[in-house]
Amino acid sequence: MVSTYLDYNLIARDMKVSLKRVSDQTIVARDTQYYRENIGSVTSVDEFLADYRLYSYAMKAYGLSDMIESVAFMRKVLESDLSDDNSFANKLTDERYREFAMAFSFSGGTAVSQTEAQLDELIGLYSTGILDIGETQKEETRYYNIVIDKITSVDQLLNDDRLRSYVFTAYGIDENTYSRETIRSILSSNSSDPDSYENTVLEPRLSELEAAKAEAQARLKEPDVTAAEKLELEAKIATYNKSIAATNSYLAMAAAFDFNADGTVAAGAAQTAANKEATNELYVYSNPRVTPQTALLNKAYFEEKIASTTTVDQLVADARLYDYVRTAFDLNQVTIVPATIKNILTSDPDDPNSYINTIGKGNENYKALARAFNFQADGTLAAGDAAQTAEQTTLTSNRYMTRYNDKDDEADEKAISAYKTAVASMTSLDDFIGTAKIYDFALKAVGLDPDTESARTIKRVLTSDLTDPKSFVYTLNDERYLTLAKLFNFTTAGEVGVPALAQSETQIQETAKTYIVNKSRFGSEDDKAAAKEEGEYYTAEIAKISSLDEFLADSRLVSFALEAHGIDPESVTVDLIRDIFTSNLDDPESVINQQENSVAFVTLVTSFNFDSEGNLLREAKDVIITRQGLYETLDRYLHQTLEEQAGEDNQGVRLALYFERMAGSLVDAYDLLADDALAEVFRTIFNLPDEFRSMDIDQQAKIVEKNLDLEKLSDPDELKKLLARFTVLYDLENNVSVDPIVSVLAGGGGSIGISADTLMQLSQLRIGG
Repeated sequence: MVSTYLDYNLIARDMKVSLKRVSDQTIVARDTQYYRENIGSVTSVDEFLADYRLYSYAMKAYGLSDMIESVAFMRKVLESDLSDDNSFANKLTDERYREFAMAFSFSGGTAVSQTEAQLDELIGLYSTGILDIGETQKEETRYYNIVIDKITSVDQLLNDDRLRSYVFTAYGIDENTYSRETIRSILSSNSSDPDSYENTVLEPRLSELEAAKAEAQARLKEPDVTAAEKLELEAKIATYNKSIAATNSYLAMAAAFDFNADGTVAAGAAQTAANKEATNELYVYSNPRVTPQTALLNKAYFEEKIASTTTVDQLVADARLYDYVRTAFDLNQVTIVPATIKNILTSDPDDPNSYINTIGKGNENYKALARAFNFQADGTLAAGDAAQTAEQTTLTSNRYMTRYNDKDDEADEKAISAYKTAVASMTSLDDFIGTAKIYDFALKAVGLDPDTESARTIKRVLTSDLTDPKSFVYTLNDERYLTLAKLFNFTTAGEVGVPALAQSETQIQETAKTYIVNKSRFGSEDDKAAAKEEGEYYTAEIAKISSLDEFLADSRLVSFALEAHGIDPESVTVDLIRDIFTSNLDDPESVINQQENSVAFVTLVTSFNFDSEGNLLREAKDVIITRQGLYETLDRYLHQTLEEQAGEDNQGVRLALYFERMAGSLVDAYDLLADDALAEVFRTIFNLPDEFRSMDIDQQAKIVEKNLDLEKLSDPDELKKLLARFTVLYDLENNVSVDPIVSVLAGGGGSIGISADTLMQLSQLRIGG
């Protein structure tokens, strides 16, 4: 028998030649050709499992030959959602099953209106937009209050986009349809001047509108009004109401500013402090949401007004106080009306016969509300009492500030839930346009107003070809439309298409995971934090890449992808990477296959969805095999076959080849010990007795960590020396004669590198056994 050392080196010294020799074997070549020619036509797990030649080929490639008969088990592996940490394949401790599932993914060719990443991004934009409302109000109010004091004319106000928008928002003026001349006349008006715009135009118009409305209302009540006339009158009244509201807004705006008839500032400032505060409130309250700014205004109002409130009737008659109390004590149900609040506030929570304990059935919120105020049974206050003590007011305000946005949050949750449900069944662009739960939510998320946008424009946006810089969406020069188009996968015909991503969602996660493991497994906490940060960047940015050029332009993404695949970014240029990505993977003479580490480069290239010209692959792929899965399976099959054949003559050679292939992926000692073959190599290298296997796993791990530097296994020279020791010791252990020269070259000798402490532990184990 030739020594393990010589046999191993004969194979390992030129692995490409050794693998080529295996691939040329008749049976291997025939099975590989069958796999290549047929796996691409398989469209379901059932088809795959039913074709024994395909199925067994793949199972052998991933070292799972002993599981071939476990078809039901492997079906669950293949059907696992690898993006879900709790899926079947992800919960298995043996990584081979997850690697197998990665090669046979359904996601690559599935048409979907939105991917999970797109859905999450849209919902994220919606949620961020909500959070931004409060911050925007705060910032715009800060800007307004500073700048409004500095302007000296109406024209300065109207020429400042932020000031003008603030005023228009506060007073309900449409930015898209306003007349500058009209607004200038209104702001330059003075109610004390009989010739002002306010007195010559606005007030007469208001009187005319109110008279016309009154006339229409009176006619509506007459018995001879016909049904058709009734509808016409109701429409007129609605129009009058709208016009009256607009005119009143103009009058309120005119009263809020102090400009002369020529448009200059009248008294040193455009607004008094009181008018500026009133404008601030109108601006904040213009948004239907209760923002933090709205809540603070409500809090200030409550605390001011409650101090002078003397009866329950006064409290419930003030809509702001009433709403504040209901919110603070979580009493927003439709069944709660002013009479309910009045009954609670005049009820004794300690009296079993009171309203709270009979009708209210002891509701704790009812009791809390009653105890927060000091009203008597008749709704008045006793002499010397206030509606609330300072402590009670603080308690009420604290409750309000905790709950003020509960209603909006609940509405948001419902909107998000409704969107998810609706979009899951969306099958075409017509569904998008015709479903309010989808259309409104999506447009709001990207900052567009669904009430003013043209459905025709949105259709053209969503059917634009994002690879064509002349397509409609780019002509709009508005990032909001482009963002919307990128968040959906409609074809130019308006049908749901296959997502066009530089990497599939699962592959993005896998690349990020591998990078983080590679960078942090032997690093410090700072290394781990940095790796995680890079992973977050990669995950977010790679999903936005739409061409090879875009990818190569971001050196951070390129370096990340290279290192995730075990390639040193310093060893390649951008031009070489481009040549590699555009190589013919099946041509042994192509640039990619001429690289020393060609397998790593093939794995890298096939993890991306770029065609030979560097564009995204957009065609449908209704197959279960991924591009990377195909080439990785072919490569693994050759390695597996090579190792098996080597093991037929010498099991030590198979162990050495397997250890060489797997060593660089070990994360910790437990990884090594979990693999019987790897553990056997370790045991042999350090001449450990059989008792080592029966030690406590944590003790075994400590021995591994103490004697084997896993980080060095990624160094080819260190790994070569280690395996040289293994092959020599394997022969000694199995009574194979070893040439003394070979033993010396391999760093031979009996017990190699094992510490005295380890030997003592093992001797104690023998005694104890």
